[in-house]
Amino acid sequence: MDDDGDTDVLSASSGDNKIAWYENLSPITAVHGPITKIFEFKALLELAQQRHGSFKQNFAEKCTNFLQGPMEKLKMKGTKMENGVPPLAQRIKQTPSSATVRIADIATDLKSKDIAVLDFSAGRAAEHSPDYINQAASQALLTGDTHQTKAQGKHDYLEMVARKLERENNLSLDPDKSIMATMGCKNGLTLALLAIIGPGDEVIVEDPCFVSYQATIGVCGGVTVPVPIRRENRFRWTHAELEAAVTERTRCILLCSPQNPTGTVHTEEDLDMIAAVAQKHNLWVICDEIYERVTWKAREHICLATRPGMQERTIGLMGFTKTFSMGGWRIGFMYAPESIISAAVIFQQHLMTCAGSFTQAGAAFALAEEYRPEVMEMWVDWEKRCDTVATEINKIPGLSCLPPEGGFYAWINIAETGEKSEAFAERMLRDQHIALVPGAPFGASGDDYVRMTCVKSWADLHLGLTRIRQGL
Repeated sequence: MDDDGDTDVLSASSGDNKIAWYENLSPITAVHGPITKIFEFKALLELAQQRHGSFKQNFAEKCTNFLQGPMEKLKMKGTKMENGVPPLAQRIKQTPSSATVRIADIATDLKSKDIAVLDFSAGRAAEHSPDYINQAASQALLTGDTHQTKAQGKHDYLEMVARKLERENNLSLDPDKSIMATMGCKNGLTLALLAIIGPGDEVIVEDPCFVSYQATIGVCGGVTVPVPIRRENRFRWTHAELEAAVTERTRCILLCSPQNPTGTVHTEEDLDMIAAVAQKHNLWVICDEIYERVTWKAREHICLATRPGMQERTIGLMGFTKTFSMGGWRIGFMYAPESIISAAVIFQQHLMTCAGSFTQAGAAFALAEEYRPEVMEMWVDWEKRCDTVATEINKIPGLSCLPPEGGFYAWINIAETGEKSEAFAERMLRDQHIALVPGAPFGASGDDYVRMTCVKSWADLHLGLTRIRQGL
């Protein structure tokens, strides 16, 4: 047997049987069949030509042509070959790369070539993960906590999440039924969408919204329905526009608070309006709450699930990436009705198996107590940085920015420059070596904006603002 468990095609005992089996197959079936790979099939063909006089000459000629001639000439049974390889699925052609990650990668590549790029693209803070959380994860590794967990997550992690939700968010949930560990909010969003939408089902999103929402909805078979959030309304939906977007195919509303990229923090009035629409039309609501701890000017993050009648139809996504600067850990959690958690666990079993065991251990330790002073000091300084960026941007002719109510970003209006977002961001990267994210990938209403991450170091912020001024 070979490494894949298949019989060696060159063995004398197996050759005749395989040749007889192949007599009834076309070359395409043979090459892509379950018994042999293409390199094995070539050896089998040579063996057949040498040892089996009754081998069908026509079939042998077709196989020889397939293996030796240009592959693009082979047109059998409707199989389409592109540039000598099978084609990719349509979904990848319909799924753009992440604008934030793509630009961050470009900035990283430029830095590797000793070009001094200031990267304000991806939402990554300057600070590293707190040492006490790192040590908890390290201790878990050293004591053997390196094995797969249940797909739902470790019980002690889920228990700590439940305590956090009750302590901070006024939610009382059963950790064994209504909470699961995820590999960050993107993983949680994918699992939630797989559980609630089918092909052609519609999901209402804010426009602009996080760049990965539309792609994830599409991969899960859904259709994105963007509803504008307008500057004149401080980037909030109106009841009339949200209501008008609902159709018989609508299954879900997806919102983010604090909002990425605009920085809006939804109030009770905002949430009650959304709740009324969701209840009227029997819709699910997915709440991306990754920025829940980073709200500014004493604003309070409110979970939609706490509003009357909403716990049974709300799916909440939270994590540690922003709160603790733990973006590389890929750990978070979902809270939802038991039916959603049960479905998501099944998908997780097949897609990811589970979130990392030692990352769950470190994250559980982060939630086991009140936030330490070094973490809260980090939040205070982030707020100062966000305020400074917004203030300084508003001093630059041609640019304007509403102060963010929460989150990491300045959503900068560039309309007066006469440039659209892609051209503006490209020029800033090329001429000033400063990486900003163009607004267009966030939605149709974003093309007059660029997004700037405000939680970089003070030195980078001051230099970056200087370069933006110089670039105008």
